[in-house]
Amino acid sequence: MRSHPESIMFADIILPIPFDSFTYLVPPTLQPTRDLRGCRVVVPFGKNKIYTGVVLRVHNNKPEGVEMKEIMEVLDEQPVVNEKQFAFWQWIANYYICPLGDVMKSGLPGAMKPKDEAALKESSRKRKGGKNNLFHEDATATLQPLTPAQQTAMGGIEASFKTKNVTLLHGVTSSGKTEIYIHLINNYLEKGKQVLYLLPEIALTTQITERLRHVFGDRMGVYHSKFTDVQRLEIYKRQASPTPYQLILGVRSSIFLPFQDLGLVIIDEEHEQSYKQQEPSPRYHARNAAIMLAHMFGAKTLLGTATPSFEVYHLARKERYGYVQLTQRYKNKQLPTIEIVDTKEAKRKKLMRGLFSPRLIEAMQGALDRHEQIILFQNRRGFSSFIECRQCGWTPRCPHCDVTLTLHKKTSTLTCHYCGYTTRIPTHCPHCTPSPASLPPSLPSSPVHSGVSAVPSPFLPIGTGTEKIEDQIPQLFENATTLRMDLDTAKTRLQFERIISDFAQHKADILIGTQMVTKGLDFDNVSVVGILDADTMLNLPDFRSYERTFQTLSQVAGRAGRNNTPGLVILQTRSADADIIRQITQGDFWQMFRTQMEERKLFHYPPFYRLIYVYLRHRDDQLLDHLATDMGNRLRTIFGDRVLGPDRPPVARIQSLYIRKLMLKIEPQASIDKVRQSLLTIQQQMQSLPVAKNLNIYYDVDPL
Repeated sequence: MRSHPESIMFADIILPIPFDSFTYLVPPTLQPTRDLRGCRVVVPFGKNKIYTGVVLRVHNNKPEGVEMKEIMEVLDEQPVVNEKQFAFWQWIANYYICPLGDVMKSGLPGAMKPKDEAALKESSRKRKGGKNNLFHEDATATLQPLTPAQQTAMGGIEASFKTKNVTLLHGVTSSGKTEIYIHLINNYLEKGKQVLYLLPEIALTTQITERLRHVFGDRMGVYHSKFTDVQRLEIYKRQASPTPYQLILGVRSSIFLPFQDLGLVIIDEEHEQSYKQQEPSPRYHARNAAIMLAHMFGAKTLLGTATPSFEVYHLARKERYGYVQLTQRYKNKQLPTIEIVDTKEAKRKKLMRGLFSPRLIEAMQGALDRHEQIILFQNRRGFSSFIECRQCGWTPRCPHCDVTLTLHKKTSTLTCHYCGYTTRIPTHCPHCTPSPASLPPSLPSSPVHSGVSAVPSPFLPIGTGTEKIEDQIPQLFENATTLRMDLDTAKTRLQFERIISDFAQHKADILIGTQMVTKGLDFDNVSVVGILDADTMLNLPDFRSYERTFQTLSQVAGRAGRNNTPGLVILQTRSADADIIRQITQGDFWQMFRTQMEERKLFHYPPFYRLIYVYLRHRDDQLLDHLATDMGNRLRTIFGDRVLGPDRPPVARIQSLYIRKLMLKIEPQASIDKVRQSLLTIQQQMQSLPVAKNLNIYYDVDPL
C-alpha cells in the first residue's frame, strides 16, 4: 500500500502471543515505498520485550488514547504470508475460537525469528552441500500398473470428483490405497497443480517417503516437526518462491505452508486422532482444516482409511461426500484370521504368564520357528502404570498433576506423562515406613517379577506397559530379539527411522509398541500380531471408546499377513462376549456404526451435534469452583440446557493449575460466528471480575 508522505500510517501486527493483533506506527521512511502486509517486522512490546510479528494490514486509523510505538525493523523484501494463508489463519481463529497470535505461532516455522537467522545461515552453510538429500533426488521409478480392483477404485474417485469436492476411499488394510494415491498425485502434477499428502504420524513418513521419492524425485518436499529448524525453514521458503515443490508430504503442520496452486489434498488414515492438535492452541483438526484449505483453492480432497471416522462416514452416507470402496487386499491376499482369547477364563485357570496367554505363546513360537516376525500391541508405555505400597496402598503421585507416576524400570525412575516430572523410585513408603535413617542399608529386590530389580520390596508394580512386555520376552522366548516403539524409545525422527528400518531388515523378531505400531506401517514378514489387552481402550469413559477400539484394533490387526505370509491376530480380552469384539473379528463396521449412531443421536453427540469444551484453569481450586459455576450460569442464559457442567475432568490438575470443564452441545445448523461471539463476550465478562485476574479460559472445538 502506497501513501502520501504527509499521511501517518499504522500497521496491525500479529505477534506470537494469545491476542489477535496490536497496532504500531509505520516509520515515515517505510511509508512511501513498502506494502508491508504479510512481511515480518520487529517491534517493541511492553517495557523490555522485542517480538517478531507479521503485518496483518496497513491503515490510517490511529487508536485513541494509546501511546504509539514504532516498527523497529522490516525483515522481508517480499511477504512471507500470502493472501490464501491469511484467509486460512482467520478461518482457524474463528472456527476454533483462538487468537490469531496462536495461529501464527503454528503457521510459521520457529526459525523465522531474527535472533535465529544468523545461526541458521551458519548451520545451513556447514551442512554438506547446503542441501538436505531427502529433498534433492531424481525420480528413478515409473508408476506401477494398478490392479483391476485399484483401477476400478481410481475410476470411482475421478468420477466422484466431478460432482463432489471431498471423497472417502474406504479400503481394507493392505488394499493398495497408497498406489492409488501415487497415480492421482501424478495426474495432478501433470496438470501443473500442487498436491498436499497428509499422514497422521511422523513414523509413517519414513516408509512412504522412499516410495514417493523414487517416483517424484526432487518435485517432492517433506515437512514435519521432527526436522530441524533449518530444514523446515528451507521448505517454507521454497514453497513461497517462484519454484515451489509440487508435492508436499507431511503431518498436520504441513497445512500451514504457503501453497500457490493447490489442486489435490490427500488425507491418509483420516480417522487418526493424531490429526487433532491438543496442546498448545490452536486446537485444530488437520483433517477438517485441510478440507477448508482445499475449498479455498477450489481443490479436491481424498480421505483414505480402512476404518472411517463416524463423522466422515456419516457425511458419505448422506452423500455430502463421495464414497468409493475397495474391499479386497492387494493381489487378493487374505485378510488375517482373528482369534479371541478369553483372558478372564485363562486367569481363573492360572494359565496366564504375565500378559501372555498359552495360545499367544504358541502362535509366537510358531512364527519364530518359521523365521517370521511378530508385532505386540500394548496401549501403555512405561514398565507399569504405578507402584503401590504393599502394606498401606500408598502410591507416588505427581506433585504438579493429579495423576500417579508411571514406573520406568530401565532408568529407575517414576515419571508423569502429563508434565514430564521425574523422580527416583523411593526406597521406603513415606506413609507407613520409618525414615531412611532407621532402615537397613539396602533392601532386597521385589520377588513379584524376576526382571523388576529396580523396584524396592516395599512396592508392588501395578499394570503393564510396553517396557514390561519387553522385559518378559526373554523369559518366554530365549533367543528372540526385540525392538520397542513408543514415546520413550522414538523421541526423534532418527530414532523412529532406525526402529522401523531395523525391523524391516529383520534385525529383530518382535516389535513391541503402543498406537505407533497401528498407523499404516508395512512389514512383509509379519505373520502374527498380538493384542495383549483390548480392554484398556474398551472401558474408557468416552462416547467414542467403541469407535476408537474398533479402529485401533482393526488397524493393528491389518499389520499381519501383508505379503505372502498368512496373518494371524491373537486378540486377548476379558470381554470376549462383547458385541464390539465380535464386530472386530467379523470386520462388521456397518453394524458397529449403526448401533453407535443410534446412541449418539439419542444423547446429542457428534455427528448430530457439535461439541465445544470450555476449560477454565486457575491455581486456587476453591476459587476456580466458584468461577466455573458462575461461567456455567452465564452460558445457560444464552445456550440453555445445551450447557453441561462444570465438572472436574479425569485429570483435574496439570502443571499446578486446577481445571474445570463445561460442555456445549450445539446443533450443526447454529451460526458458528454467533456461538463464538457469545463465548468470547462471556469470557471477557469473567476475566474482568476482580477475583479472576489469573483465570485462564480456552476452548476445544470438535474435541476428540
